[in-house]
Amino acid sequence: MFLVDTCGWIEWMIDSPLAKNYSRYLNSPDTLIVPTLVQHELYKWMCRETDQPTALSAIAATQTATVITLDTSLALLAADTAREFKLAMADAIIYATARQHRATLVTSDAHFADLPHVKYYPKTS
Repeated sequence: MFLVDTCGWIEWMIDSPLAKNYSRYLNSPDTLIVPTLVQHELYKWMCRETDQPTALSAIAATQTATVITLDTSLALLAADTAREFKLAMADAIIYATARQHRATLVTSDAHFADLPHVKYYPKTS
């Protein structure tokens, strides 16, 4: 299983040079989980950078995968994860979701780079 972080969805949606790294995961929804927090961040970004219909299309793409909602057990795991890895709340929820579902987190966010079970694609200048 894989969890593509919000940055990966954005790179894929805008067809950036990193998009090809994420295509493999995002084109295989049967092996993909999507936290509702990623949907939140993606929708917010897409509304700001494009328009609401395009943002809703992006969310429709996320719904082809397994969507994971935040419940009490995940919230508590995220709190423990935040303490353990010194992550901000949103990052802790995303990383804890991957951990809870034994998924690899796929990201270009440097603060995840050295964590276990992370596939990191660095952004280039």
